[in-house]
Amino acid sequence: MKKLLFTTLFFMSLGVFAQDDVEVSGNTITVKEIAPVWPGCEDNDNQKACFNSMLIQHVKKTYKYPKNEKGEFIRGKAIVSLVINEEGKVEVTEVKGENAKINAEAKRMVESIPTLTPGKQAGKPVKIKYTMPFNF
Repeated sequence: MKKLLFTTLFFMSLGVFAQDDVEVSGNTITVKEIAPVWPGCEDNDNQKACFNSMLIQHVKKTYKYPKNEKGEFIRGKAIVSLVINEEGKVEVTEVKGENAKINAEAKRMVESIPTLTPGKQAGKPVKIKYTMPFNF
């Protein structure tokens, strides 16, 4: 009798924990992760391509080539690690590169990204981590 009661309660409780974008199949639980969405890409069928396109446009628009003390352009590479938080705001966590001016310019460009629609996992906003390389 106890086993029957336990089994019944177990199966009834499965419906209570149902969430959007969560699929249960046998012993496997799949949680769908949705990437952040750039403003203006919400109604686009291919949001990933729209995000990439808008990011490229943003970089082209905000790009300023850093110069040294002599006024010469500095060449180099910077790798920016960032998080798009639960509110859709960009937080730079780390910048790696050999030149401080290049690092500062890469960080400035990334921090000027507008507020996005945050990424989601199981229907709830979550932090999404990215790493972006910049060549100057």
